[in-house]
Amino acid sequence: MKARLVITPHLCTGCRTCELACSFTHGRDGKIGQSRIFPLNGGFADLHIPVNCLQCEDPACVKACLVGAIGFNEITGAYEINQEICVHCLACVAACPFGCSLVDNQLNIVVKCDLCGGDPVCAHFCPSKALTYKQL
Repeated sequence: MKARLVITPHLCTGCRTCELACSFTHGRDGKIGQSRIFPLNGGFADLHIPVNCLQCEDPACVKACLVGAIGFNEITGAYEINQEICVHCLACVAACPFGCSLVDNQLNIVVKCDLCGGDPVCAHFCPSKALTYKQL
């Protein structure tokens, strides 16, 4: 089963509900997590662009990882960081041209979108349906 998180920028209102849902979903130990999605202002008052890991075909973050901590999940189609292997060198953060490998300062880990295990919470909570998760 292959699916893709689809972003439709013209439907985004910039409400940041996706960001909030992601932060709460990825929190632990009573702390909120770093959101893996963030809406950028598109330069116009009514244009917002949700930015999220593109799950690239040939990801720079994977190539940059010194210890092989980023692997492909065949089930979800997401490149995921194995926190047990990650040494927090931040090479993946520097390598991502889209800024989608992030440092979670609350939990002291490096994160990127893992598509919530194949059911992205951001898409469920998007009130304008700018985010959808579609089967390919």
